Amino acid sequence: MDLSNLKPAEGSVKKGKRIGRGQGSGRGGTSTRGHKGAQSRSGYSRKRGFEGGQMPLQRRIPKGGFKNINRVEYTSINLDILQTLFDTKGISSIDKETLIKNNLISKTELFKILGRGTLSAKLTVKANGFSSSAKTAIEAAGGTCEVI
Repeated sequence: MDLSNLKPAEGSVKKGKRIGRGQGSGRGGTSTRGHKGAQSRSGYSRKRGFEGGQMPLQRRIPKGGFKNINRVEYTSINLDILQTLFDTKGISSIDKETLIKNNLISKTELFKILGRGTLSAKLTVKANGFSSSAKTAIEAAGGTCEVI
């Protein structure tokens, strides 16, 4: 076997239908498109979700719920992450710039400290928000909490 005699498997390649080549093609004058209507015309493209004139599914199903435009989204940072930062990098002052440098948040994000994990390090933490359990844990370890 070499590259000169490679060919596809038997029966895997079929000739395409020759559409629109007159009466002798066996597909008639309409070329399998039926009579008249948009679908028989050249250049027709069906809209996504079109169901032949029936009310499409996305319009039959009612809208639900609402989106509160005044909602404030916080990125959550847990105590175990703060403890890891202290253990690995020796960081004892946590603020927005520190978290941005360590790729935990982006410049535009607000962040909140939550109480998952344990904290043994004495940290100074400045954040947009604290959960009550996180605040008590930080203060119990001898640290301070400041809301930005």
